[in-house]
Amino acid sequence: MATPTQNVAAILLAAGTSRRMAPHHKLLETDAANRPMVAVSADALLASRAHPVIAVLGHQAENIRAALRDRPLTCTIAQNYHQGLSASLRAGLAALPQSTHAALICLADMPYLTPALIDTLIAAYDPAANRLIIRPTCQRHPGNPVLWDRRFFPALQALQGDTGARALLAAHPESITTIPVDDPAVLHDIDTPEALAAWRATA
Repeated sequence: MATPTQNVAAILLAAGTSRRMAPHHKLLETDAANRPMVAVSADALLASRAHPVIAVLGHQAENIRAALRDRPLTCTIAQNYHQGLSASLRAGLAALPQSTHAALICLADMPYLTPALIDTLIAAYDPAANRLIIRPTCQRHPGNPVLWDRRFFPALQALQGDTGARALLAAHPESITTIPVDDPAVLHDIDTPEALAAWRATA
């Protein structure tokens, strides 16, 4: 399992254009407690064992930065965020300290994630046992976030376009440890107006 001497960072991907929710930016939408979605997602990471937390900004960067104000995290800009998810991954990985052993890649539109769930994934990381990629599942469905050992950082940085790391996961099944969880938060990103309305009703 991950030891206190292993530095597991978190990269919060918050650079997207939120075009499905236009004209609104979903990450700036607030819940019943008036918390912007991006801040809720960031707070879960900040309350976990993950350190440091790197927030990748792009679309409406200054508004997202303002929503994250006074939080102990690092903001970095994905200059080519219009090119898609891969640009955000490159920016986030480039901002990590050299001392980082592994990183959780987290989507900012998954505000139901809890610090306890994040810590469960970090605890499962064990490079000595070849537990190099940690992925949660719920009811056998793969979810997010996914933890990656640093040996995969170059391959993640080489990804192109608006795609995640699905192909990279498929290429390294021997390094993947799946963690079954009962929490459907690992499956729920806010991608429709209906999902946004349901989340906004939560406190």
